[in-house]
Amino acid sequence: MKVHRTPGGSADGGWLTLTELGRRYGISAVHTGRLLVTAGLRRSSGEPTAEALAAGLAKRPEPGDHPVSLWLERGCAPHLERLGLVPRSQHTLVSLWADLLSALLQGADAVSVSAEEMADDVPRDLVKPVNRELRQRGCSFRIDPKLRTTGATGPACWPARASDAADPRRYG
Repeated sequence: MKVHRTPGGSADGGWLTLTELGRRYGISAVHTGRLLVTAGLRRSSGEPTAEALAAGLAKRPEPGDHPVSLWLERGCAPHLERLGLVPRSQHTLVSLWADLLSALLQGADAVSVSAEEMADDVPRDLVKPVNRELRQRGCSFRIDPKLRTTGATGPACWPARASDAADPRRYG
């Protein structure tokens, strides 16, 4: 059995198969392919679109090389993440932050920090995914990305309002 090694298929953000790309997000190759179709990077037949090829986000198989189209991880990632995917490593951090903020919101006598104070320490790139996770859990707490600046004063979070439910994309 011949093993096909994809060029750059390691953690360097290089060329990946659909299986390898999907694995980064904890989803199947089939799901990854469908999302790339939704993003306009792949045809339903499985071929990369002309736009994906022109942008250097995909390359077709070459004789004697790899057996399937390859996808540039760092180029496809923004498209997949706009569709709601969260990289697995980031997913763990998002889950931990959501656990902490939810617990702080409920309050505990032994804890002297508020959810608002702790939210100011959430890394900027995790604000939207953490807000999305909190919303999915039914937690009313949200981090306001506009108020998150170093040295900012005032609350960085607030309980969600009914109007937030009308537009769940508003704060991630």
